[in-house]
Amino acid sequence: MGLSQDEREALERELAPLTLLQDVVRWGFSDTPPRDITEVVVQDELTHGVVMPWKDGSSLVFDTT
Repeated sequence: MGLSQDEREALERELAPLTLLQDVVRWGFSDTPPRDITEVVVQDELTHGVVMPWKDGSSLVFDTT
């Protein structure tokens, strides 16, 4: 899904404060309807990709260490 420049900037501003996995989970559950992590992709022993549904069938992926 392509985002307009304005949509991308708004999403970046909304996600910027999410620095911890706990922040991501709380942010997801604060939405209506609540969103939960749907998948964790182990990249190595320290790094994981965390997938959360977003809108219109797309997902957001957060890199965690």
